[in-house]
Amino acid sequence: MAEEKWVVMVTAQTPTNIAVIKYWGKRDEVRILPINDSISVTLDPDHLCTLTTVSVSPSFDRDRMWLNGKEISLSGSRYQNCLREIRSRADDVEDNEKGIKIEKKDWEKLHLHIASHNNFPTAAGLASSAAGFACLVFALAKLMNVNEDPSQLSAIARQGSGSACRSLFGGFVKWNMGEKEDGSDSVAVQLVDDKHWDDLVIIIAVVSSREKETSSTSGMRESVETSLLLQHRAKEVVPVRILQMEEAIKNRDFTSFTKLTCSDSNQFHAVCMDTSPPIFYMNDTSHRIISLVEKWNRSASTPEIAYTFDAGPNAVLIARNRKVAVELMQGLLYCFPPKPDTDMKSYVLGDTSIVKEAGLEGELPQGIKDKIGSQDQKGEVSYFICSRPGRGPVVLQDQTQALLHPQTGLPK
Repeated sequence: MAEEKWVVMVTAQTPTNIAVIKYWGKRDEVRILPINDSISVTLDPDHLCTLTTVSVSPSFDRDRMWLNGKEISLSGSRYQNCLREIRSRADDVEDNEKGIKIEKKDWEKLHLHIASHNNFPTAAGLASSAAGFACLVFALAKLMNVNEDPSQLSAIARQGSGSACRSLFGGFVKWNMGEKEDGSDSVAVQLVDDKHWDDLVIIIAVVSSREKETSSTSGMRESVETSLLLQHRAKEVVPVRILQMEEAIKNRDFTSFTKLTCSDSNQFHAVCMDTSPPIFYMNDTSHRIISLVEKWNRSASTPEIAYTFDAGPNAVLIARNRKVAVELMQGLLYCFPPKPDTDMKSYVLGDTSIVKEAGLEGELPQGIKDKIGSQDQKGEVSYFICSRPGRGPVVLQDQTQALLHPQTGLPK
């Protein structure tokens, strides 16, 4: 490895994921091993993703990282665990164009610069840490020529953030809790790809983009220590639901999918309330959205919308198909209209073609009014994101998308 000044970079894009059977509670805090299996849907990275650029150079004097433009410390055990595991698997890297060769043994003494950006709120219950750690591990694996499949990489990403292991695949993904003490069998596997059930449309109501009062990490710890309902859930309820959910996804059975998704979300929040002291992630607007969906499904001949809430007040609504999604968007904008000075382009993000199809002119159709019932109070929604099931992580070849400067390895 010549000692001239060079920088090698990789930029990757990784999606976030939303659990439909929730992960809540660890059996090992250090290795981040869960007390139950979980299943998630990966969201289209065009709408919700983390972009990460990783770079290496002999001129770097220490590992450094910038998140959303601000430098953060890499001293925490979660970052250190991921960096250590990836470095131990690094291989020779050759860049013939630049005349650079990095040997396997060199990685231990070379330092890294990392820049990461989320195109959605961090720490607001939209799985930003999941996308972030998955992207970090995926990008570093590409930079260091790590020869491992996504499931093996998922075991590394899991040590940064549990849910991160599920963001290494697209479509619907299962995180096997595993049984081994070392966590080697606690990995993610893809159940089906993003084309398997591409009728689904996902609308996220961002009720609050503020950081939550109780972090997922501390919330889980308190639930494991104090909630009897959590123990019952992990041992008796989730194992059955996992099998039922796998079957529902395989058969594209939306009725069963809705029942399982809504029930599991509600039980997760019941566990939070059963924790001492109780944890309240949802708020009044969250409850109003649940009420709206329950009324809607009762008025339809079969369920048309599933709802799920992670550790935060934001609603993730999964519509059976595009027709339902367009009607749902009309109903949501009727119940949660933007403030008078808000531009619709900043109020509905992602796949905005749904808004165009919804047509915002004129009176709300009577059929939709019947489905949502009387809605006297206006709720508080910051904005909506329209999405769909999406693919897993990819390397971006376009260097203009890199977050670090190719000559200096510092943020652009």
